Amino acid sequence: MSSTTLEPNATARETLTARHLINGQWLGEASTERMNPARPGELAALSPSGTAADVDAAITAAAVAQPAWAALPAPSRGAVLIAAGNFLIERQAAIAEDLVREEGKTLAEAKGEVKRASDVLRFFGSLGWAATGEVLPSGLPDTTITTRREPLGVVGLITPWNFPIAIPAWKAAPALISGNAVVIKPAELTPLSATHLARALQDAGLPAGVFNVVHGKGRVVGEALARDTRIAGLSFTGSTRVGLGLQEILNARRARVQLEMGGKNGVLVLDDADPATAAQVVAAGAFGLTGQACTATSRVYVTPGVKGRFLAALVAEAAQYTAGEGLDGTSRMGAVVSRQQFEQDREAVRAAVERGANLLHGTYDGDPAGALIFPAAVLTDLPADDPAVTEEIFGPVVAVLEVPDYEAGLAAINDSRYGLTAGICTDSLALATDFAARAHAGVVKVNRPTAGLDLNVPFGGVKDSSTNTFREQGRSALDFFTWGKTVYTGI
Repeated sequence: MSSTTLEPNATARETLTARHLINGQWLGEASTERMNPARPGELAALSPSGTAADVDAAITAAAVAQPAWAALPAPSRGAVLIAAGNFLIERQAAIAEDLVREEGKTLAEAKGEVKRASDVLRFFGSLGWAATGEVLPSGLPDTTITTRREPLGVVGLITPWNFPIAIPAWKAAPALISGNAVVIKPAELTPLSATHLARALQDAGLPAGVFNVVHGKGRVVGEALARDTRIAGLSFTGSTRVGLGLQEILNARRARVQLEMGGKNGVLVLDDADPATAAQVVAAGAFGLTGQACTATSRVYVTPGVKGRFLAALVAEAAQYTAGEGLDGTSRMGAVVSRQQFEQDREAVRAAVERGANLLHGTYDGDPAGALIFPAAVLTDLPADDPAVTEEIFGPVVAVLEVPDYEAGLAAINDSRYGLTAGICTDSLALATDFAARAHAGVVKVNRPTAGLDLNVPFGGVKDSSTNTFREQGRSALDFFTWGKTVYTGI
């Protein structure tokens, strides 16, 4: 039986079916079709279209289940997460293939993402054995002061399609280990990946009602989550426009909100950098994951002494990122996730060329009715205020601009409404250190791709990339899902 099967004796069509998980029960009539972006006409998944009533039922179940879950010793909660992580690894091959069919990325990238989700669950599971408070001295005699962290209660998660199992895992794991119950709205385009995560948690022994899934449209399910007063905190990853709208709703009732949103991540390449190495760094950040990552490199600033050699090396690297079906075993870059995103990528390149940009690699042609395959694109000869330089594209498109020196390059990096990741390629320790201190970004990479994150360190941005309050990942992820209490005890 395929690991995607939700019921015994399911037909082949049912193995592609995701359903709501509410109070431990798989519910909902699957009516929404998700087609494989690399194979026109091939069904990748079916899912239900949730309603406000489904959200209400899920929150009710979570509210009932949460106190008992929070009362469990933290090591017992952690054991469930560790077991779920182990299930994901056991099912890695099947989950990754489903992920490729519904999202489009390559099989290697999908397998890596499943492993990342597994590692996240096991990392946070291990924190069940870690101390969460302090013992502090008091100025009063015969008095001990301790601090402790308490769960928020019921939390909502709204997750995107580009990392459809990793991001749900890295939001859900710190929420669950902290003693919260969860209601998650996964992206409509990738319902099976969230289903696999829910199945692993359920099979690991997570009590009914502690983790609930409601599929559907953001304007229905997401809105209902945000407006329900029983949701004590909402963690969102997605577009800046939607995120800021959710923030207004949550702020109006003083509920906690965590936003990770857009990015227009820049890399500065200096004369002392090796051009071939810098091109590899930029290409990995720009074209890996089909450029569909909020941390992807999308603008590069190069000083004159290395520009020509860097551009030649970058074009050669772009040619190595062959685009095709993620399951074919030969493509280095998978399909674009949707027709809408494909057209956005194509229009961004076409419009830039019409404005006078030089397209060194790539094309904006293609069969509008065919597979959503878009080649790596390298643009140059653009002004600093061109939309291809300032606006998020979310595809395998990188713009390269010349800057006269380090200070001008740093200023260009910082001249953006976004501040998620930023990078520099240089052999100068002094300039790398200065860049790390002065770059307006939540994550700085030196001689490394802007995309790619370790799970044990904080992640988040500034400006329009984030609320810039609570960070995700690492131990600091626990801060969003808990509140602090100080206890004075007389002896």
